[in-house]
Amino acid sequence: RRLRILALLLLAVSTRAMRLQSAGVEGQLMCGMKPAAGVHVKLWEEDSGPDPDDVLDEGYTDANGRFSLKGSERELTPIDPIFKVYHDCDDFLVSYSIQTIHSRPTFQPGKRKVKFKIPNSYISAGGVPKRMFPIGVLNLETIFPKEERDLI
Repeated sequence: RRLRILALLLLAVSTRAMRLQSAGVEGQLMCGMKPAAGVHVKLWEEDSGPDPDDVLDEGYTDANGRFSLKGSERELTPIDPIFKVYHDCDDFLVSYSIQTIHSRPTFQPGKRKVKFKIPNSYISAGGVPKRMFPIGVLNLETIFPKEERDLI
């Protein structure tokens, strides 16, 4: 019986230690000189241990390429918010035909995926971020370091 009480007490203490934290990001995506409309964007909380990564919020850019994402998660340690963009801007290979002089763009499979870490100073205690991280205007024609492909 004492063991059960101790287990319940430890469970209550560990649950209370899980802090509700939040983060948010907003900005605009461009593809060259045009707004990148309909681009899939996600705000993740990345975990380094056995705990799986969590999607805090996701959506699509509007007709002007603008987006705003925010979300919260309970963690013992500070959360690691990551902003991810899945897009097709400037995502083609040019194949040349030997018999003709013209080139033809061929789109690559999947989406280009880029990630940006949200600075720790934009993590808030509680379920709603006190400040949104203003990532600014990003031109998706840029080849970002450590860019990946998302084939799903």
